[in-house]
Amino acid sequence: MPVEIRVPKLGESIVEATISKWLKGEGDSVVAGEPLVELETDKVNLEVPADQAGVLSQILKKVGEAVRIGDLIALLTEASLDLGSTQRAESSEAKQQEEVTASATPVIPATPVAQRVAEVNKLDLRDIQGSGPGGRVTKDDVFSLLPLSPKADETSVVKEAPSVALASVPAPAPAKPNALPLPLELPSFGDNRPSERMKMSRRRQTIARRLVEAQQSAAMLTTFNEVDLSEVINLRKRRKESFKERYGVGLGFMSFFTKATIAALKTFPLLNAEIDGEDIILKSFYDIGVAVGTEQGLVVPVLRDADRKTFAQIEQEIADLAKRARENKLTLADLQGGTFSITNGGVYGSLLSTPILNTPQVGILGMHKIEERPVAIQGQVQIRPLMYVALSYDHRLVDGSEAVRFLVRIKELVEDPESLLLEG
Repeated sequence: MPVEIRVPKLGESIVEATISKWLKGEGDSVVAGEPLVELETDKVNLEVPADQAGVLSQILKKVGEAVRIGDLIALLTEASLDLGSTQRAESSEAKQQEEVTASATPVIPATPVAQRVAEVNKLDLRDIQGSGPGGRVTKDDVFSLLPLSPKADETSVVKEAPSVALASVPAPAPAKPNALPLPLELPSFGDNRPSERMKMSRRRQTIARRLVEAQQSAAMLTTFNEVDLSEVINLRKRRKESFKERYGVGLGFMSFFTKATIAALKTFPLLNAEIDGEDIILKSFYDIGVAVGTEQGLVVPVLRDADRKTFAQIEQEIADLAKRARENKLTLADLQGGTFSITNGGVYGSLLSTPILNTPQVGILGMHKIEERPVAIQGQVQIRPLMYVALSYDHRLVDGSEAVRFLVRIKELVEDPESLLLEG
């Protein structure tokens, strides 16, 4: 009797997901606990394992389809102890593989638009050098060959990329004396110009929705300052090797800014609060969200009880969270909560930006690229490594003067890193 594979409970407040990819195909044997399918949710990707051994007999939901908790997505045939049937199945599978090997042409990775253009213009994708990721053939690769391809006739080219001769553009009428020149009327190229439509991932939809909600629901404002990182850089140079040898992780800038942020939050507690209707929820714990960029979009895993952690523990946990985020191995618990967030656009080269609140939090600190700039120190010009920092805050709860002093406090602590030990 077939075993039903259904969408399990996905986590708190998550009721819907998208089939991201099937890890097994129809006819594949599976063992108990082996992942069958990957589901994409608003926050993380989850793998659904097989409850028992058997054969995946039927896939009922295709990649890209939306599913809800409890939906039937596949059928699993229970494993049989009939050795003869197993041997027949293996023999049949081997025969099918031989037929595929003998008759099928190699699959050339190409975008849907590239495949369609190549088909219309009678081009062989195997003859085209792909410039996309992994050698994937893109539409630009195909279009670049159209004028040179002996297989492409004029009709086929026009089907995909209509062209207009310059002679067909009507010449403007002679201008009358003292009359303004008429604008040149350019020809219309129609709706057949090359383009590609792709479905927005569920996570990208969630990111888009949350960012719009943040701008619409909060009175967001940003204040800026700059930090001289000379002392931190000197400290890192002195301690970098011994720190890594002892703790197995590099001494980065994030631990300094995390420690400084927590000290500033203790001085200005409203920035560690949130608004709930007409009430203010003041939090006496410090769960710091750390923004991490991944291929699927920005995620903000949370560093729990960051005020109780050492520099080494902060660096180790941030490195672990970032690694698991990029490998798509974060759990829902890693992303839930958070009282304040830090984002570092400097790793991408950003010199200055205005970070968007991670609601319902009321504050987020933005770090940026370190650049050497001339500054006046006691009447003399010196070159110092400076970083612009930005604090976006919800003006409904946090006043401007409080936000400015909060950022100044972070600046003071980072510029005097020894004071972080006293604050801790």
